[in-house]
Amino acid sequence: MRFTKHTDALLKEDVFTAEHKSGLKVIVIKKNTEKSYATFSTRYGSINTEFVVPGENETTKVIDGVAHFLEHKVFEQPDGTSAFALFKGADVNAFTSFGVTNYLFSCTDYFYENFRNLLSYVQTPYFTPENVEKEKGIIAQEVRMYDDDAGQVCFYNCMKGLYKNHPVRTEIAGSVEEVMKTTPELLYKCYNTFYHPSNMAVICVGDIDPERLGAIVDEMITKDKPEGEIKQVFPEEPREIVTPYSEAFFEIAKPQFMLGFKDNQTGGDLLKRDIVASALIHTLAGSSSPLYERLYNGGLISRGFGGYYDYERSFAFAAFSGESFEPKTVADEIKAEIERVKAEGIDAGAWRRAMNLLYGRYIRLMGGDVEDIGNEYMFSFHRGIELMSYPEVWKSVTVADGERFLREVLVPERACLSVVYPKN
Repeated sequence: MRFTKHTDALLKEDVFTAEHKSGLKVIVIKKNTEKSYATFSTRYGSINTEFVVPGENETTKVIDGVAHFLEHKVFEQPDGTSAFALFKGADVNAFTSFGVTNYLFSCTDYFYENFRNLLSYVQTPYFTPENVEKEKGIIAQEVRMYDDDAGQVCFYNCMKGLYKNHPVRTEIAGSVEEVMKTTPELLYKCYNTFYHPSNMAVICVGDIDPERLGAIVDEMITKDKPEGEIKQVFPEEPREIVTPYSEAFFEIAKPQFMLGFKDNQTGGDLLKRDIVASALIHTLAGSSSPLYERLYNGGLISRGFGGYYDYERSFAFAAFSGESFEPKTVADEIKAEIERVKAEGIDAGAWRRAMNLLYGRYIRLMGGDVEDIGNEYMFSFHRGIELMSYPEVWKSVTVADGERFLREVLVPERACLSVVYPKN
């Protein structure tokens, strides 16, 4: 496997990229650090419940929560032990998001031995009726824990208010009822489809020798490229939202809220749209904005109030969230501020400060913790984004882009307010 070297023009750090004969992408971000970090990830998350297997014509539709169930079961080895026992002096973990499942470890010693174990266990599925049945109870308990989490309920109620059909409206772990329907055959079907190396990536950060790492990949990955690509299928999603308001009641001290805006644009330059949306949200509701100061000084919000933009290739939304004893008033104030800025235009100074803040965050990220760098590269890769292009894309963003997003996305008819109130 031959690596290509790229040097980051801003940070002067080297990034090595290669493609294995199987189609597996390998990326090494070279950094002079004591700790190293490795990820082995697949572009397969909770939203991938409909797909066409390479070589087949019919669409396969599966129950919710399979990606998360797989994440749990991949750790179990054929001899009944856990893959955790294979590692030396390493922090080992995994997680499932809407669009990705990621297996990872970090360590200061034994990196290459641990890396070999990472590739080994992820490629050794072992699902039996007995071990699947045992796992159902564990995952069902996890699902019930999420159902009792006010923040989770607030978020997913907002997603259910914004999306009618898209699976982003469904909890990543699924429901207890669907967990109980999981079978070994279903797990193998999804594993064999999405865990092919051509749908996966190895991304490592630290003082790592790319050639030595590549030799391990050549040894451990034996598959060739599949015949065709996985076709991921998503239901048709209307432009309209489902409902503008949702509420629930929990044993909490203070109401939690989320005001979401549905972004119907998918595809295109996702990195640029992320920068535009993030800069605009900070301009509107950042800690130095007139809106934030007005709400905070009026006792309507706490310091935890803020906004963000989240997306995958098939969905996107902007959101403002926090705690407030008057969440409807806060939502009305946010909407009023949006309309004011539409009428008066975005303040050039506030926009410039927001853009500089984003650039500073990128610099801090790339000079920071190896786990943060690796995860950001991993998410960006599976979204089709080259993270090293951030400075160049950042330079192309203008205030006119922000005003366009303001007019097209932050509109009242695409907003849903989700509130979780205290029971008492």
